[in-house]
Amino acid sequence: MAISIHQGDITRVHVDAIVNAANSSLMGGGGVDGAIHRAGGPEILEACRRLRDTRYGRGLPTGQAAATTAGRLPARWVVHTVGPVYSATEDRSALLASCYRESLRVADDLGAASIAFPAVSAGVYGWPVDSAAEIAVAAVRETATTVDDIRFVLFTDEVYAAFERAIG
Repeated sequence: MAISIHQGDITRVHVDAIVNAANSSLMGGGGVDGAIHRAGGPEILEACRRLRDTRYGRGLPTGQAAATTAGRLPARWVVHTVGPVYSATEDRSALLASCYRESLRVADDLGAASIAFPAVSAGVYGWPVDSAAEIAVAAVRETATTVDDIRFVLFTDEVYAAFERAIG
């Protein structure tokens, strides 16, 4: 398995699956979630509605992952995962690590050979970027997967630098 980091826009990456840092409603939002829904078009929202109607009536639980079409994106699938909101008083790092493990499990189920991750929870959910990067890199390295091309596609200089430190 090859793990790499890139700075850029995850919606433009040519991989089998991109990971969406979704909210539990799966109905779109801000940040990465909003960018994926905008770039992918209404097909993604419709697929998310079907997930809500059939499997996740109360929303996708934190730390879990589910796949939809990628709509108009260059990827084949979007793997939606719900990261935890950061808390200084409660350790939620296991939930954050689960986002990466579960996304890889879903990618394996799809037969994906390549996947691109954003920095889950490191934006509006307030997770400190150095900690988010360390958890992400460790979770991916420790997860048995058939995905052989794993990319972290990071939007800002600060987040890219944190992942660069975490990868070592």
